[in-house]
Amino acid sequence: MDEKEKAKKQILLRISPTLWKELAQWAEDDFRSINGQIEFLLTECVRKRKGGGKPIE
Repeated sequence: MDEKEKAKKQILLRISPTLWKELAQWAEDDFRSINGQIEFLLTECVRKRKGGGKPIE
């Protein structure tokens, strides 16, 4: 993969204030940014959906 393919993609995500507060607290508990927490959770969900195979890069 070249650098352009490895670059992270940006998305606009609209979530409720309640969910934002929950994610913010969870991220703080895990010593991550909210963005990092969301990326972590999505990565975990995709990994589990694929059967728990190798980590997603």
